Amino acid sequence: MIRPWVFEFFPELNDPAKDTDPKAITNYFRFYLDLWARDEALGFEGIFFSEHHFGGAYGASPNLLIAATAGRTRTLRLGVMGVVTPYYQPWRIVEEIGMLDHMTGGRLEIGTAVGIPQELAQIGMSMEEARERNDEAIAILDAALGQEVVTHHGKHYRFENLRPTPRPLQRPAPPKWTTVVSDDSARKAARRRSKICTGFNPTPRVKAIFDCYRDEADRAGIKVSAEDLALRRRVVVAESDSEAQEKSHAVAERLRAMLSKDPRANLKPIPDAPKQTGGFAVAEDEFIAGTPARVADQVIDQCRAIGAAHFLAVLHWSAPPHEVAQGHELFGREAIPLLRKAQV
Repeated sequence: MIRPWVFEFFPELNDPAKDTDPKAITNYFRFYLDLWARDEALGFEGIFFSEHHFGGAYGASPNLLIAATAGRTRTLRLGVMGVVTPYYQPWRIVEEIGMLDHMTGGRLEIGTAVGIPQELAQIGMSMEEARERNDEAIAILDAALGQEVVTHHGKHYRFENLRPTPRPLQRPAPPKWTTVVSDDSARKAARRRSKICTGFNPTPRVKAIFDCYRDEADRAGIKVSAEDLALRRRVVVAESDSEAQEKSHAVAERLRAMLSKDPRANLKPIPDAPKQTGGFAVAEDEFIAGTPARVADQVIDQCRAIGAAHFLAVLHWSAPPHEVAQGHELFGREAIPLLRKAQV
């Protein structure tokens, strides 16, 4: 079975350069809260929110979106892919995890990420510092999820005998996820028993990253399976292939405009290029478009090729709200049943 998730970017309303009517923003939030509640009835496994700052998306505090959505749903798994750890004190992340796990009734997924260069740069933080802070935060998070009292003496964080409260409802802890784009980050995640998610790269490159994860887990004597791997792709679904392709082209243009500011992104991938240590290529595989049946076939083919049992759909990314809602409906009613019947 392939488990279908929504990956929610929650794009900013209208042109970031213009002052948007406050009431329109309020109504926009209400629209998305209704949409996410509807996703439960459509058969989605859950929703992963993303964290972004300083324009482009309303995702500055995705834990607030989890809390709001939790009260409107009963079965959806809810998480962030991922919380950008360098922005926070690690003990606060741990305590919010505990709170949210109880507020969702044990439906929380823990996702973490280092952050993206162009956002970190706006607060004067380099990627080197962000990685250092992330490594420390992850070590603290893992320790705090395994014991009641934690002590840490590091470069960026120091404390003695902290007792983060409350402890999560799920024991020993909610599932952990890490966003990865490189072999090294996949291997680190395997060693800490975290599931992983990736996208952007062509399918063979994604498989190579996942193979590194599987290899590292095997070396450490850790059993992993397709249930520990997730593929994220941008999806456009419509009644006809031609309509879907037209809308997908617009999605691709918007994505490439956004990623043009990200130094890690290779927007013109070179065939057989050497493996990158920290970058990624934006492949044609990133864009899945067509009728619901055609979309399901593409998702199944890619998930089987890489051995992943989770698929995170970025549905009609940054399209007008009515188009996004139609995409969720079509994908949920017609593609999801096919994905849940598929074998990986």
